[in-house]
Amino acid sequence: MKIFVTVKQVPDTSGKVAVKPDGTLDRGSMQTIINPDDMNAVEAALTLKDELNCKVVAITMGPPPAEGMLRELIAMGVDEGVLVTAREFGGSDTYATSQILAAAIDTYGVDEDDIIFSGRQAIDGDTAQVGPQIAEKLHLPQVSYAGEIKRDGSSLLVKRMLEDGYMTVRVQTPCLITCIKELNAPRYMTVLGIEECFDKPLTVMTYETLKDHPLIDATTIGLKGSPTNIFKSFTPPQKGVGMMLEGSGKETTDRLAAMLAAKHII
Repeated sequence: MKIFVTVKQVPDTSGKVAVKPDGTLDRGSMQTIINPDDMNAVEAALTLKDELNCKVVAITMGPPPAEGMLRELIAMGVDEGVLVTAREFGGSDTYATSQILAAAIDTYGVDEDDIIFSGRQAIDGDTAQVGPQIAEKLHLPQVSYAGEIKRDGSSLLVKRMLEDGYMTVRVQTPCLITCIKELNAPRYMTVLGIEECFDKPLTVMTYETLKDHPLIDATTIGLKGSPTNIFKSFTPPQKGVGMMLEGSGKETTDRLAAMLAAKHII
């Protein structure tokens, strides 16, 4: 048994957001972090590893520097990293990205008792599409928005968190589960893990590695082959300084109403 975890290196939106003239994000000039929801997926995989002593493989698609992110995950307890990288893959939308990652996972090999964990969504797109699309392209059952996961023989019991409650689903392996932040609290890297992370295996899959896979079509990957494209990205304008009105009587509310009326808000 092994567990795949799909992870993504995303821009740190708490810092500077850089945009290219064509409206796409200038990722090379921005600080990056591991996508937060993906960290919950990693923790879910490591929790099962602690219980079942199985292998955990983290897989990402990105530029060569994404290797550093995979090394961080290995320092947390992941057994192996897989970096899918090629210029041909650059600019892929969710449809193209899911094709490439599904091809990479299939090339690595999915066995009957394997599990794929993904974060619910990435903070740079907020689409929540890649995980479910990977499952669809690998013809695997999927359960999204997992807030609790329990192993039960050859199946998993997953509690799906919904807007008005929850739903408990039993799913047979192999399967794909998308994880939400309420599922767990991600662990930290260990000192020993940091010391040993560069000794653990890291596989690099390029376009040459995957080009013969049925899911890889040069006309439907990369920026030119993506069905959807970003129309425009921009840095939100900085908000002005707020104003505090003291008091809780009618005089204060009348003053507030007058200010809002002057701005034609009311």
